[in-house]
Amino acid sequence: MDNSAETPAASSSQAIHYPSYRFFWLAISLTSFAAQIMSVAVGLQIYLLTKNALYLGLVGLTLFLPALLLVLVTGLVADRFNRRRIMAICGAIEFLCAVALFFFAGAAVHEVWPVFVVLVVLGTARAFTGPASSSLAPNLVPREALASAISLNAAAWQLANIIGPVIGGVLAAISLQLAFGVAAAFSIGAVASVLMIAAPAQRVSEAATSLSTLLAGFRYIRQEKVVLGAISLDLFAVLMGGATALLPIFALDVLHVGAAGLGFLRAAPGIGAIPTAILLARYPIRDHAGRILFIFVALFGLFTAIFGISQSIFLSIPMLMLMGACDMVSVSIRETIMQLWTPDSVRGRVNAVNSVFIGASNELGEFRAGVMAAWLGAQVAVAVGGAATMAVSAIWSQAFPGLRNQRSLDRAVS
Repeated sequence: MDNSAETPAASSSQAIHYPSYRFFWLAISLTSFAAQIMSVAVGLQIYLLTKNALYLGLVGLTLFLPALLLVLVTGLVADRFNRRRIMAICGAIEFLCAVALFFFAGAAVHEVWPVFVVLVVLGTARAFTGPASSSLAPNLVPREALASAISLNAAAWQLANIIGPVIGGVLAAISLQLAFGVAAAFSIGAVASVLMIAAPAQRVSEAATSLSTLLAGFRYIRQEKVVLGAISLDLFAVLMGGATALLPIFALDVLHVGAAGLGFLRAAPGIGAIPTAILLARYPIRDHAGRILFIFVALFGLFTAIFGISQSIFLSIPMLMLMGACDMVSVSIRETIMQLWTPDSVRGRVNAVNSVFIGASNELGEFRAGVMAAWLGAQVAVAVGGAATMAVSAIWSQAFPGLRNQRSLDRAVS
């Protein structure tokens, strides 16, 4: 069993009862807050240097490209080497990146290229962190506690996603150096937390490095129809149903609530997701997991469509909260199935592929929404995207009957 050596006297289905997992959760929480603070501060820093919106668009691409280009390497590293050590090393690199940006801000650098060099290094560190951290969680808790762990991980990310930009904005308004300094402190705190994790059991891949071993993650996903269905459902649901990029248009031109209203719109999905994640951590889904997955993906699409046609902030915010709640349910099921069904020896490579799929679907989903909004208008683009998400759920439920009929999150029961 993939457990840490440090576990409670009696087995528990609550991940928070395991000391090593608590340090892991603290590490990813601090890392998520550092990332959000740095995102706000870097955006402001680059815009002050260039006064050009194009450079702001390049920030996300610069951070995402290393994960895409190194997808065959990052997963293999997570399967070949100690995942805890990978997280610690990458966390230290993120700390150094924050320190570099701190000095750039203080030195009044007038060229933007040094900032993008740091972002490439930061994106590369995060590319290795993603598969390692996603694959480490199953090594820290027993199988019955993994659903709880994934829900708590998602809650940490959502909390950072809501509060982090606010903290980053306030700190950056005072001083860019202060923002980068706080991000650096959070990063080094994350490293310390990782080092407190007891050495976990890990099945290390010992196969000789070859094209076959590099492609093992893709091959496993293609062969395991339940895992393929879960990952591809997420890919196309996000691709069709993404509405975040268009929220400024809704705030200013549709709902007429201004910048303050935009803040509420951005926070609403997280406000719906966090209590859902906490509830799922306390009461994980035990039966009919596949059917529940498809139902909640369809509900996500329905609430997205209603948000798209809404003319009232009092309807729009509850719809966004429900979207966040439904997305949390589907994320919890998909991620738990993927982790429990994937052998530990290839889990890093599978998680690397999944991370790239998630990043690509987010980027392409925003592009899809923007193109449709320019062509048909923002409301139609979101409403059609929501309807398409419902269609994706219906089509995938027929195309992947194994996933639809899966009752337990564990492959042992179907």
